Amino acid sequence: MNAPDRFELFLLGEGEAKVTMETDTRQPNAAIFTFNKEDHTLGNLLRATLLQNEHVIFSAYKTPHPLFPKFELRIQTDEETNPKEALLAACQGLIGDLQMLSQKLTREWELNKIARDTS
Repeated sequence: MNAPDRFELFLLGEGEAKVTMETDTRQPNAAIFTFNKEDHTLGNLLRATLLQNEHVIFSAYKTPHPLFPKFELRIQTDEETNPKEALLAACQGLIGDLQMLSQKLTREWELNKIARDTS
């Protein structure tokens, strides 16, 4: 089969960067970020979060090939911020959202466990 070994889908190779940034010269204030060893899950989550930012003009991602765990995220911002700052803000916001979700799930799990133990 032509598919890569499963461990190659998430382990970075020696000297391989998780994210690289390339300035997009065709558009003002735009950049293309390449995420290695990631797929649609993170790509769509970042795209949607970036579009909630009022300073982001454009945000989209594409996967160059379905067999390789890599996606390219293109971001264009207004003059108030740059694409790197917008991406960092989106990542920080997602981390906060995921921490809150984890706390709520843990609380519900514990409450459910207590309810089962008392009955």
